[in-house]
Amino acid sequence: MQTSTFLKPNCYVNDAAFDWLYPEKIQQLSRRHWTPLSIAKSAARFLAHQPGKKILDIGSGVGKFCLVGARFYPESSFYGIEQREELYQYAMEAREVTQTGNAHFIQGNFTQTDISAYDGFYFYNSFFENLVDQDQIDNKVELSTSLYNYYSRCLFKKLNDCASGTRLVTFHSLEDEVPPCYQLVDTSADLMLKMWIRR
Repeated sequence: MQTSTFLKPNCYVNDAAFDWLYPEKIQQLSRRHWTPLSIAKSAARFLAHQPGKKILDIGSGVGKFCLVGARFYPESSFYGIEQREELYQYAMEAREVTQTGNAHFIQGNFTQTDISAYDGFYFYNSFFENLVDQDQIDNKVELSTSLYNYYSRCLFKKLNDCASGTRLVTFHSLEDEVPPCYQLVDTSADLMLKMWIRR
């Protein structure tokens, strides 16, 4: 119990402190695969613009975005879906250690998920590892260019079917999954982080 109390305020100070929630092999993936703390805060601020919002992170990895968003926006609920069971388990353990009650994790593939219940979405191009020959998280899931195309088309259709006013944040996205009905309303200086609202 003392560990949890100590970690809760302090693991959000910077990325290195947050990484201590996880084993060393997960920490080593951080720079490449997990959302930086500053980006997570900016994205969460946009998505949780009003209390009571339900936000889904598509490809949530070890849960960093959801845990950060939930910490700073306690009146909204953050959900993450992740197909790798090991990463899902790490997210659940971090949720328990940080005692973050409004962060929730689902183990599964987003293609099988009804996203209509959510008000906003965070997408840190979790499909991209299908396009490269190195820096994959592991070899425990199938990866291919055809899967990248399939996932992008599937998310495009799901986002297109969302209600007007739905919010979307993309980070390092090629934007293949963003329907034209989403209007770009803000972006970071380097154009890597983009914020959208469905018309």
